Amino acid sequence: MTKVVILAGGLGTRLAEETELKPKPMIEIGGKPILWHIMKNYAHYGAREFFVALGYKGEVIKRYFCDYRNMSSDLTVDLAGDRVKKRKTCTEKWIVHLIDTGQDTQTGGRVKRLAPLLKNETFMLTYGDGVANIDIRALLKLHRAHGCIGTVSAVRPPSRFGGIVLDGNRVAKFIEKPQIGEGWINGGFMVFEPAMFKYLKDDSSILEIDALERLAKDRQLVAYRHDRFWQCMDTLRDKRLLNHLWQEDKAPWKVW
Repeated sequence: MTKVVILAGGLGTRLAEETELKPKPMIEIGGKPILWHIMKNYAHYGAREFFVALGYKGEVIKRYFCDYRNMSSDLTVDLAGDRVKKRKTCTEKWIVHLIDTGQDTQTGGRVKRLAPLLKNETFMLTYGDGVANIDIRALLKLHRAHGCIGTVSAVRPPSRFGGIVLDGNRVAKFIEKPQIGEGWINGGFMVFEPAMFKYLKDDSSILEIDALERLAKDRQLVAYRHDRFWQCMDTLRDKRLLNHLWQEDKAPWKVW
């Protein structure tokens, strides 16, 4: 299965209440970091190898995965004998590369730093702060069918406000935060060929400007249209929404 790169090094300034102590991808939804939710989604479609591009407070993410097996297992601890026995082991069969890509490196620069590790292979790339019920197999199929360097997932963001349909002065219909017409945006969940690295120069390269804009200009970028659930976690309000969906067992991104 194609390797997956997750950008997890940003500051997350709009979630300052949470990100003073941890990086944004480690903010929890239903008791698990949003990074875990993203990885579980990819793993459902067969992904096993992840490259997490670290920056701000990357040590928190390193610590999480170093402790993951023990924290995900039932343990018997023999205090006198100084032995620990795992009674139920971790079920994730992931290989997770935790790569420090610099504190102040831009998004494209982080990807550029991973080029030697990704080698000459197709790879997937997403941000560490958004979830969706995107069919990863269908995304890869479309990418391969078009033969372009890059594919982005085009999504429609949920409206910030309720939608109102008027009949004269009466409200004929009210839709709470519809997932509609604010236009298509890049929702992450991208696929690239190694040729994309030539669009990135150094740590100052910005993925969206130096790669995506130029790929589009060169007619080397296609879009996978995803008109179902997608939600990024930019604010505390977004976090509360995602937690509510998870707690109510109505999380559309939980496909595993």
